[in-house]
Amino acid sequence: MLTETIDPFDVVLRDGSTLTLRPGREEDVPALLDFFNALSPQSTYQRFMGYSKLTQDRVRRLAAADPAIGYSLVGECNHRIVAAAGYYRTDHPDRAEVAFAIADGMQGRGIGTRMLDRLADVARAQGIRAFEADTLGDNRKMMDVFVDSGYELKRRIDGSVVHFALSLDRTPDLLEKAARRSQIAATASMKAFFEPKSIAVVGANRERGKIGSEILQNLRSAGFTGALAPVHPTASHIQGLRAYPRVADIPGSVDLAVIAVPAPCVLDAVDDCLAKGVRGICVISAGFSESGPEGRAREAALVERIRAAGCRLVGPNCMGLLNTNPAFHLNATFSPVYPPAGGVAMSTQSGALGLAILDYARRLNIGISSFVSVGNKADVSGNDLIQYWAEDPRTSVILLYLESFGNPKKFSEIARRVARSKPIVAVKAGRSTAGARAASSHTGALASSDAVVDALFRQAGIIRTDTLEELFDVAPLLAHQPIPRGRRVAILTNAGGPGILAADTCEAHGLELPALGDATRAELRSFLPEAASVGNPVDMLASAPAEHFRRALEILLRDEQVDSVMVIFIPPLVTEPDLVATAIAESARQAADKPVLAIFMRADGAPAALLGIPCFSFPESAAIALARATAYGVWRQKPADTIPVFPDLDSDRARRLVDEVLGRGGGWLTPDESQALMEAVGVETAPARVVRSGREAVEAARAIGMPVALKAIGPTLLHKTERQAIRLNLLEEAAVLAAYADLEMRLGKELSGVLVQAMVPGGIEMLVGAVQDPTFGPLVVCGSGGVLVELVGDRAFRLHPLGVRDAAEMIDELKA
Repeated sequence: MLTETIDPFDVVLRDGSTLTLRPGREEDVPALLDFFNALSPQSTYQRFMGYSKLTQDRVRRLAAADPAIGYSLVGECNHRIVAAAGYYRTDHPDRAEVAFAIADGMQGRGIGTRMLDRLADVARAQGIRAFEADTLGDNRKMMDVFVDSGYELKRRIDGSVVHFALSLDRTPDLLEKAARRSQIAATASMKAFFEPKSIAVVGANRERGKIGSEILQNLRSAGFTGALAPVHPTASHIQGLRAYPRVADIPGSVDLAVIAVPAPCVLDAVDDCLAKGVRGICVISAGFSESGPEGRAREAALVERIRAAGCRLVGPNCMGLLNTNPAFHLNATFSPVYPPAGGVAMSTQSGALGLAILDYARRLNIGISSFVSVGNKADVSGNDLIQYWAEDPRTSVILLYLESFGNPKKFSEIARRVARSKPIVAVKAGRSTAGARAASSHTGALASSDAVVDALFRQAGIIRTDTLEELFDVAPLLAHQPIPRGRRVAILTNAGGPGILAADTCEAHGLELPALGDATRAELRSFLPEAASVGNPVDMLASAPAEHFRRALEILLRDEQVDSVMVIFIPPLVTEPDLVATAIAESARQAADKPVLAIFMRADGAPAALLGIPCFSFPESAAIALARATAYGVWRQKPADTIPVFPDLDSDRARRLVDEVLGRGGGWLTPDESQALMEAVGVETAPARVVRSGREAVEAARAIGMPVALKAIGPTLLHKTERQAIRLNLLEEAAVLAAYADLEMRLGKELSGVLVQAMVPGGIEMLVGAVQDPTFGPLVVCGSGGVLVELVGDRAFRLHPLGVRDAAEMIDELKA
């Protein structure tokens, strides 16, 4: 069995709660017997099609199947089995029968579908290609699981029984439906945090200045629309609100608990919340995995409690969260800054940085929809938040500050889907060796290769910025302006120098400054001074009044050769900045399909009239922000990538070969094994034959056809060039014989054989490989090959699986 089939696996259900799935075990038999006996008569009848009472032996066979026979799965909540499923092989080698049972009170939450997906993953690894199931005709819930799952299925009705056959192939429809289920579940699970009707603040204090007291004050001052309850062991009232010694003592339900007590007290507080049935818990307290072994153990215990109860957790070691939606007015952070409402959502791993981010957003007047500091990401991560924001109608742009990845493969899949409709902008800390080391010590996560992070973001359509300042340059552009349709930029300026700087930066970052159309130049020339330039950039001279800015911008926006316009203004003595700002804003609003950026190079910053038009202090920052947004727009216009299907792929043969190698302890494959593996996966290779004498080498060369190469084989001869263990372009039999003799004499006992292989004419030598990265999972790499491969370092990465466009783009990225 694969390792992934052994570890427990937590899933988020349709209602936002969580469930732990794990393999069934022999010791589960008593608990499973209780579970089956507790089912209603109808559920029992539908699961066993007539069985009225189960014996312990029958349950034992269901619980502990041999991998050669089948596989069992149980679902646990609060350490109690609430679901059981399994597949059992039939007489057909690649088919299995599948069956499910779910506690009556847990039905309707999507458990059956999540168990089906998990069983299918395990079955594929065991060579099973299809599931079969017999279901009573009145068992609508089970039939809906099969029909709505996305698996290709066939149905046959036999009296009162419906026979299903499900293909386990991972079709686009299956992947799309699975992704949609995941997004619905993640969105539901985040509502307790962003849309609570009642909040308990555990650790609130009568003394101001304490974190718990400030969170309570911020909730009140922001105008939280729900019920607030401070929790304190002795206080009767805090800040005019009735206080309670325990969360369990609060009347009514509690949706969200914010915990700000010393780390050693957190677990008791969480137990209190879980006993009350709280669905969302935000732990502000530090002293967990970021603080050493004791903290890591404390965090593991915290997560175990949270997941066993089907609850969700933000933090620990975070600053909280907020939602500017007027229906909630939620500020459950210890920052007094409540930003203006808008369409930008943000997640940060750094609480301290979060304080600065909120203040910066307010100063720049960047409207925030919701904000969350995830801290150690023990449970809720960027993956959950992106899916929630994808569904949130108030969010139009998603910003991320990342120090580490929890599940990069899942992150890539989610981001690639969400970025098709909403831009995601990210700053990833830890680019340098020192930065990666600091990020690792900060979060307790593995540091990540920056080249791989770049590849992940590019593959998923994520806009990567180098700095936080750049992040907030890009955010208002995406939030308030249309996404650029292409790379063609027009620059309008009243000063030549800044226009040149803008043009240089645009071209350095992949943007184009096209020649303006004849009609455009003629219109501009009709009212601009003779000394003005009507090329691109358009320099109207320092004396240009506001009306010239208005007319010129309207003309440029009408030019079909222009996708975006940058307007640069340096205040001369004769022109009023506010009038220019009004002219720019009014003209920009008339062209709803092309973005306009303003650069006001003055100490006072952007005039109020530019509200909705992103304004920059310098042309370089504006050009870089536009380049980021444009690259995203180009990515989004491309059709979604497709994962190719190879009908000649013999995965069973490949798996058997790899299993044989692993069975002997792993290591390098022999030439014959390498050749067999390539054949199994449909990769054509140059004809080759392994020989062990000069005479055999000559015969092999004669059979293959000249010219040939001779490559020495031996456990110590991996890098053949350095050992001079290869001979190329041998054109005659005498040369083959002499080359073999030379290899035999020089390498002696290290030589166990020689590979005679046809020379491949022409072409470029390339490297193609794969690696199992400890953080990112399976990675594919391609690059320039040859003996200088490490020195040249010309390579491109992508996460598996590759789409057709991914593969083409990898080749395009190479310098070669």
